[in-house]
Amino acid sequence: MNLRLYNARILPFDTADARIIAGELWVKGDRIALVGDPNGAEPPAFDREIDCRGNLLLPGFKNAHTHSAMTFLRSFADDKPLHQWLHEDCFPMEAHLTERDVYDLTQLAVLEYVSGGITAAFDMYKFVEKIAECAIDCGFRIVLCGAINDYGGTKQSLRAEHDAVNGKHPLVSHKLGFHAEYTTSEALLRDVADLAHEYREPVFTHISETAAEVEDCISRTGKSPVAYLDSLDLFRYGGGGFHLVFPMQGDIEIMKARNLYVCTNAGSNVKLSSGIAPIETYYEAGVPVAIGTDGAASNNCLDFFREMFLVSGLQKLTVGAAAADAIKVLHSACSTGAKMMGLDDCDCLAVGKQADLIMLDLHMPNMQPLNNIAKNVVYSGSKANVALTMVAGKILYERGTYAIGVDPEAVYARANEIIARIRKAEGR
Repeated sequence: MNLRLYNARILPFDTADARIIAGELWVKGDRIALVGDPNGAEPPAFDREIDCRGNLLLPGFKNAHTHSAMTFLRSFADDKPLHQWLHEDCFPMEAHLTERDVYDLTQLAVLEYVSGGITAAFDMYKFVEKIAECAIDCGFRIVLCGAINDYGGTKQSLRAEHDAVNGKHPLVSHKLGFHAEYTTSEALLRDVADLAHEYREPVFTHISETAAEVEDCISRTGKSPVAYLDSLDLFRYGGGGFHLVFPMQGDIEIMKARNLYVCTNAGSNVKLSSGIAPIETYYEAGVPVAIGTDGAASNNCLDFFREMFLVSGLQKLTVGAAAADAIKVLHSACSTGAKMMGLDDCDCLAVGKQADLIMLDLHMPNMQPLNNIAKNVVYSGSKANVALTMVAGKILYERGTYAIGVDPEAVYARANEIIARIRKAEGR
């Protein structure tokens, strides 16, 4: 499908600044064909032309850490610290999930993603092939992350899912990963390292999410989680850590040397009282920072506007008012997350890149006046401003209407059936 979006303000993020240009954006198939002034360029035959009315086009938000199917636990196990929440509530409830449940619950997450301007997610959960199937059916872009640990998964199963997902469809891919150091034996970690060396690929995992996790790792290994995992040569080809709230001395040097990304999850870390990650320190050190929502069981929403505000606001609270400038945070949300996920053709709006973009409605009270549009997005924007979400040249959401091939009400009904069944089975 060929689309013309005209009379637009465009924040391409083809550089690290928030330069906004006026003009048009053309989409041909799944790719961007023009950005800015047509300058007499010969247009393709457009299937649709959209007057943007001066609204803002920018790359979609990249949710660089989430557990999509955990939507079924939204507002179920709240107001508890991480360890108790995970072991007493999440693990027992998740044990009842079927492959079909995960497919249906991922649909619910996709509805929330696209209505909030998220065009891709880095999803760590079980039944990865079913999640990939859901993403393909919805037209949503997803990167699956391995999550093996001592409770389930082997080197062989990780290899199988990696090979099965990669190359399956342009919208889906898979990265090597494991759940966390504290849930994974050294023997299994060495197996993951072997696969990373064989495939010459990065590895991703939860790292240093809580102070207790770090203290326990040091007591057992004599090293911080970052240093211990690095000592096993897991990050020879890079990778990244989800959370990284508590880096220890020397960790940032390791992260820089190994080209590791940080994915911060401010909302989840605040709600679980895990702590505040030192994002300004990472920015100053040159460690690339992406943003994720984590799952709806701990957040409890999948809202990037709230995440961006928290990432910036919490740094200002702990470091100073100048910390985590909105432009840096917005770049993390739109571009750095794409790089972390291996989506190099989705990181900005430029000719030849994937047409993964959003339009934000500036004709709303919270976006006026237009003193600084990019900072408005971070400091005053909301999901209500999302007028359009496009993935691979297909509009998946437009002003309250979804085009992902499902009836939202049917998805909601199914989600409620799933949680009711599992609560009954658990006697809750």
